[in-house]
Amino acid sequence: MTTPRLDLSRDQVLAHRRRAGALDERLPPGGTSLERAAWAGLQDSMPRAALLSINARVAETQPTTWEDSSLVQVWGPRFSAYVIAERDRAVFTLGRLPAGGKGLRRAEDTAARLHAFLDGRRMRYDEAGRGVGVHPNALRYAAPTGTVLIRWEGARLPVIWTVPRPEIDPGEARLELARRYLHVFGPTTPAAFAKWAGIGAAEGRGAFDSLAGEIMAVRTPVGDGWILTSDERSFRGTPSPAAPARLLPSGDAYFLLHGVDRELLVPDESQRRELWTSRVWPGAVLVGGEIAGTWRRANAVVAVQTWRRLSSAEREAVEAEAESLPLPGPSGQIVVRWDD
Repeated sequence: MTTPRLDLSRDQVLAHRRRAGALDERLPPGGTSLERAAWAGLQDSMPRAALLSINARVAETQPTTWEDSSLVQVWGPRFSAYVIAERDRAVFTLGRLPAGGKGLRRAEDTAARLHAFLDGRRMRYDEAGRGVGVHPNALRYAAPTGTVLIRWEGARLPVIWTVPRPEIDPGEARLELARRYLHVFGPTTPAAFAKWAGIGAAEGRGAFDSLAGEIMAVRTPVGDGWILTSDERSFRGTPSPAAPARLLPSGDAYFLLHGVDRELLVPDESQRRELWTSRVWPGAVLVGGEIAGTWRRANAVVAVQTWRRLSSAEREAVEAEAESLPLPGPSGQIVVRWDD
């Protein structure tokens, strides 16, 4: 067993994660910033959640920013809808391709049948499923081949089409996927990586073993884990000033956590139950670098449930964030309803 080389406090861990996730200060507009915002992918299972995750990280985000040419949509980790950088398509698809056995055969066979049926066309996935002769949800199994793109807008069924397979070894793609996870979610473990990516536990361990020269063992208040050696300076460095407020959508990478990792982010058990519900998660209200409550939106009303009394300046910062949400649907100014 490797002896941890570094003890990290909760504050050091969260400061690094905010820095890695560009949550302390928004990035300038543009494709380069969008690619950084999507470094670990932007979950989009809740309609336009990816757009709101971008808004928390990139300045001047517009309702159409998620359609930027630098970004694409795929069925990513755990077959959830994700917005990712187009240049990273191999990382988030081939990086999850089974190494062999039934899983690999199913992925390759489904991809081949779908490609032959579509023959260059774009089609709603329910129609494509009928054409291939499988339940539409089964088409997701083709996603890890890197040959399937989707467009999903929530209210309608996704449209799918096929593209050429990325020219990269799946093993190399998986190592890069692990690096992305370590950078954004670290300190972490092979088991946590496997759960997030939706791959087997053995495959998660294998990826970490292959990165032995690039990672280092650390100890945190909730147990031992691993970080990228290149991130050590970030963990040890002086924290950046935290942003006054950010509204993070359901499934945002900052709190897309499981097990003891949730305890580090939200120490209070009752508050954890409010954030990570058994059904659809609410959004998280980040105030001064700490999660201070949850939020949900219905049309133009943003309901905020706080876990402590916010100062007038903090409430104004949350309201400013709500008013800046780049949502195409609501008519009129967004209104914040405080449920505290």
